[in-house]
Amino acid sequence: MLEDRLLLWKFKHGSRDAFRAIYEKYAGDMLTLAGNLLDDKVGAEDIVQDVFIKLVESVGTFQLTGSLKSYLATCVANRSRDCIRRRVRQRNAMAKQAEKTPVETKSTVHLAIRSEQLHKLSDAITELPYEQREAIALRIHGNLRFRQIAELQNVSTKTVQSRYRYGLDRLRSTLNGEVK
Repeated sequence: MLEDRLLLWKFKHGSRDAFRAIYEKYAGDMLTLAGNLLDDKVGAEDIVQDVFIKLVESVGTFQLTGSLKSYLATCVANRSRDCIRRRVRQRNAMAKQAEKTPVETKSTVHLAIRSEQLHKLSDAITELPYEQREAIALRIHGNLRFRQIAELQNVSTKTVQSRYRYGLDRLRSTLNGEVK
């Protein structure tokens, strides 16, 4: 942590080598985190690059209150959440568009049924409280352990496990009999 503060101080005073050292130290971890959250290598790379670009842009006003790694991980998680929200909105829009498309063949009927099921599932996930939705997404799609999610959300492991369990229970009760 002291090393990070020194690197940040040098970086704020114009040292490109200090920024390079920060990037080399944390880019791999941040890429792993973003990749786990998004399950999309290209999207993860974009997010990590955006986070480091924002760090460069805010160097004059940036004030570190905790660890640099935690700060960067929080930034990556927030950008990943935004990306996931955009994807959900896009899927909903695609599902709605699929509903408007005329059904002409049996295969098209099956596609429409699947689209409707995905739409209902997406709606049910969207209705979950954000903390539960995030715990489920990070656990299932991000392949993160409960302990890792707890560190990311700054809560206990038991809290994350409860959010995950309550979220799944709520999805089951919402979708009971609707998605088969």
